[in-house]
Amino acid sequence: MLEHGGRLLRAVRQYGIAREDWLDLSSGIAPWPYPIPSIPLDAWARLPEAEDGLEDAARRYYGVPQLLPVAGSQAAIQALPMLRPLGRVGVLTPCYAEHPHAWRRAGHQLIELDERQVEAQLDQLDVLVLVNPNNPTGRLVSPEQLLAWHARLGQRGGWLVVDEAFMDNTPEHSVAACAERPGLIVLRSFGKFFGLAGVRLGCVVAELPLLQRLAELLGPWTVSGPTRVLAQACFADHAAHQAQIERCALASQRLATLLQGCGLAPSGGCDLFQYVRNARAAHLHDFLARRGILVRLFEQPAAVRLGLPANAADEQRLAQALADYQKETA
Repeated sequence: MLEHGGRLLRAVRQYGIAREDWLDLSSGIAPWPYPIPSIPLDAWARLPEAEDGLEDAARRYYGVPQLLPVAGSQAAIQALPMLRPLGRVGVLTPCYAEHPHAWRRAGHQLIELDERQVEAQLDQLDVLVLVNPNNPTGRLVSPEQLLAWHARLGQRGGWLVVDEAFMDNTPEHSVAACAERPGLIVLRSFGKFFGLAGVRLGCVVAELPLLQRLAELLGPWTVSGPTRVLAQACFADHAAHQAQIERCALASQRLATLLQGCGLAPSGGCDLFQYVRNARAAHLHDFLARRGILVRLFEQPAAVRLGLPANAADEQRLAQALADYQKETA
């Protein structure tokens, strides 16, 4: 299993700090979860039904004509490589590690690229995969650039797979509305923006024939009945969407300012996290963990990613720990 954020119970055991005493900033998930609606008993007692309104609510929210709900976008990440013949797959790295892992495990030839190398390599690729905004760096590729890459791939029957797991905060940069075009596949994550990662829901936006093939591969009832009820309520809460966007943007800017003031200027980020490349990232990660603050450590390149503190007390706790770190390393 690959390394991921959110491994709080492991940190509890490793550092001997009680779970309730941790400040967990290791995942790029909004720390303000949407309220859970009343879930009728039928949602628990009956098999899920696709005609219950979830697809309609999701299509309206994403502004797309068709999509496929899945049990977290992770399900689609693992399945998509099995829907193509073996070929050359380019992945913009560093990125969410499950993407290259899934294509490599399925037997495809994997080429890791940075953004500057795409133009020279694109015509030799069958698939290009990227996360936008990128996880963990926050890099954002413009819709115009993505659609130009897709046009070149599409001429040869290629795919452009765009993981927009962190796009809800900046929907103006999404290419989901263009995903009716053959070979353009967009993945969206429910849990990060709505702060409800535990429900395990994502959506795949693509042309209908590909969605049908993916649905057949994944099988029936992939999204639970309670999740379907909950997600419909969240997708329909339009006033809360804008409030969440604004709250995340302000918190992310405060986090960036805090890091800058402690000599840890962010190397990138988005409205759900900040990313700091630092040669002593492992030391910083351990220093914070010994004070009950969990952040996400990356080894290549050495970096940490910090999610958003939920309130002023959490910000102050992080600020004090970073000030102590600054003194120790001065």
